[in-house]
Amino acid sequence: MSNMKKNISHLVLPLSVMALLIVINLIKGADYFTISMVNGAFYGNIPNILFGASELVILSIGMTLVTGASRGQDISIGVSATITSAVFVQYVLQASEVTLFTIIVGFLLSCLMGLVLGAFNGTLVSVFKVQPMVASLILFTGGRSIAFMIDGKLSPILANDISNKIGTVIPGVPVQTAIILTAVFIAIVAVVFKTTNLRLYVETVGINPNAARLNGINPKKIIFLTFLIMGICTAVAGFIAVNKAGRHDSVNLLKLIMMDAILAVAIGGNSLGGGKFSITGSIIGAYTIEMLNRTLLRLEIDPAMIKVFKAVFIIILMVVASPVVRAFMSKNLDRFRSWRLSSSQQKGPISTTNIARKQGE
Repeated sequence: MSNMKKNISHLVLPLSVMALLIVINLIKGADYFTISMVNGAFYGNIPNILFGASELVILSIGMTLVTGASRGQDISIGVSATITSAVFVQYVLQASEVTLFTIIVGFLLSCLMGLVLGAFNGTLVSVFKVQPMVASLILFTGGRSIAFMIDGKLSPILANDISNKIGTVIPGVPVQTAIILTAVFIAIVAVVFKTTNLRLYVETVGINPNAARLNGINPKKIIFLTFLIMGICTAVAGFIAVNKAGRHDSVNLLKLIMMDAILAVAIGGNSLGGGKFSITGSIIGAYTIEMLNRTLLRLEIDPAMIKVFKAVFIIILMVVASPVVRAFMSKNLDRFRSWRLSSSQQKGPISTTNIARKQGE
């Protein structure tokens, strides 16, 4: 029961922010939840949010694990996704005929590249004890140039029917393909957590690596493993993003998405200092960020000013969610509860005496 309460408490912040955004959108227009069918697929604010946040949700899951184990963040995830998707695009373009098998093999090759990139960052962090942000700064700085060279210094176009269906919808299926792929990925992650001790190992290493070592857990292996998982996440996110766009833009693909991924982890009630984490909270945080972006557009805020409004919102959110404010609110809440308890105890005997006097009269 106590574990359930802790899990729910982690979700209070992201759910509260999401509820606030829903109220703002409902005030703007009561048709916010309206969903229409266009060309056999569902469209509307909710489907658009689920569709737009697909890559961010997947990357937030990987960022949560990396943060939990290494007590730091990987800022190269957007660049890594650009490199993995470049590998996918080049394989598809060089194929004589694009079939489903071609797409699958290209995707697997991009996952292999993601593992290589994750192993590079993971080795620097786990073996050479480099801070995660500093270690990933190497790929963040030069990774897009690598993707540009893989592209042949061009911006190749994915002009095939299968990629178009992956980026939009499959005929006869009313839900966008990206939403389905994200749901499948989340389901796989849930099964992994249910059938393995990955969560326990990651949290143990993040809380106290020395204690984890004494209990037979190798912190280096766990940290390295989380970066490998992060590599897979970048490959999946890059695959979805490039098929959505229909072309590979090594300069702008998933640019600065690592900031939103870090923010999603924080909004999800997770500590950026590692340790215990909530994947569910990070997923809700990712969807909340996408909802915030679309809410600012719906409020007709100048696109040039959206980042300013978003920054102010994030500052307020982070201050409210900070340990200092939480401790202050908890302390005052305890005082209020004790005051109510003491006042009720004082009023109890007095009210009983008054009732007895009234009965005597």
